[in-house]
Amino acid sequence: MDSFIRARHVSKAIQMFRNLDEIGLDCHTESLNVLLRCLCRRSHVGAANSLLNSMRGKIPFDGTTYNVVLNGWSRFGRVGEMETALEVMVADGIEPDGLTFSHVIEGLGRAGQVDDAVRVFENLKEKGLVPDTSAYNAMISNFISVGDFDECMKYGPPYAAMMVYRKAKRVGCRLSLSAYKLLLMRLSRFGKCGIMLNLWNDMQECGYSPDMQVYEYVISGLCNVGQLENAVLVMEESLRKGFCPSRRIWSKLYGKLLASNRVERAYKLFLKLKDARQNENARRYWRAKGWHF
Repeated sequence: MDSFIRARHVSKAIQMFRNLDEIGLDCHTESLNVLLRCLCRRSHVGAANSLLNSMRGKIPFDGTTYNVVLNGWSRFGRVGEMETALEVMVADGIEPDGLTFSHVIEGLGRAGQVDDAVRVFENLKEKGLVPDTSAYNAMISNFISVGDFDECMKYGPPYAAMMVYRKAKRVGCRLSLSAYKLLLMRLSRFGKCGIMLNLWNDMQECGYSPDMQVYEYVISGLCNVGQLENAVLVMEESLRKGFCPSRRIWSKLYGKLLASNRVERAYKLFLKLKDARQNENARRYWRAKGWHF
């Protein structure tokens, strides 16, 4: 079914689901949830919602059924549709869980209603729910999505996102890699290098390996505060691991090295980058030919 949806043959995927009985398979709640998840993952949330309504009374729904559709609407910040799905969920006698409210928090943030998202987050304990990893990830994402720094500051100094991060660590929640990346991006932009480096170390201790995006955030943040030598060391580490930075990051560091009269250091780094790019181009050529080393 996912192959049909990926090829944009949504109607064929839905028809296949409806005909499962004909090929000897059960058309039950679990198979419905799989199809809904595939539709929402491919951004066909409207089709998923229509399918959900058409199957009402034919197949029993569970919490996962509604959570999948809620997650789909939350990705687009469709607050009205989220509220409708939540009302129907409660009317069907299914109690919303922590994951349900995490999707609500995420959707409110994407719709720019951060105040409402904060209110929902703070009311979780009143509902007898303990905020889990998904709730903390959603809150961090919401705070970082606030484009205006002054607007973000009203939720707490120095960054509300960092406050949520520390609270999540205290209660033992493991943040997602995307949440770490969002925090690193924000800290890098505002030159909070000490916190950024501590966060980077914590990310690696949690078992996440840095990728090119992470290295670029760290290099950019170090450049912003003039820690060029540390930026060079991070750049060299990324090259050793096979990651070549973008032209924007390389030009930024190279320009600052030249401006500070560190011409020799800039030249040596240029040679290392040149070799790394040659190796990267060679790997791409090998893979294009089907050679995997």
